[in-house]
Amino acid sequence: MANILHRVGIKSSPECVYRALSTREGLAAWWTTKTRGESAVGGRLKFRFCDTGGAEIGGFDMKVLDLTPARKVLWQVVDGPEEWIGTSISFELKQEGDYTVVLFKHMGWKEPVEFMYHCSTKWAVFLLSLKSLLETGHGSPSPHDVKIDNWN
Repeated sequence: MANILHRVGIKSSPECVYRALSTREGLAAWWTTKTRGESAVGGRLKFRFCDTGGAEIGGFDMKVLDLTPARKVLWQVVDGPEEWIGTSISFELKQEGDYTVVLFKHMGWKEPVEFMYHCSTKWAVFLLSLKSLLETGHGSPSPHDVKIDNWN
């Protein structure tokens, strides 16, 4: 199994970072504006992505497995691209000085296919959007994110 791993420090409290990761409104402000569903343990979140013209180009459904305030968010992918189904996504938070450090993991890829390379870079783009949201008040969620290749 292969994993995508990222670490980012955000000058914000763990509570504020947690809210951005654990609420529909927070998620829509840094990941994708098309965020729907219930962010509660056992709930299902639906993330849809659109091109700049508003046409839907894909998405994922996540089952919420863990919400530990100011510490952890954990999802399991239950619908979306074949490579994602059955993988898990976690955000672990810890305070280090003025920073909340986010340890991001997208775990359980069957193999490191080319789509995984794309997703690793896109996760970095969106984690920087999360950082920007919390430090400046403005994220860059899809469809306003940085486009990295022809798979956007």
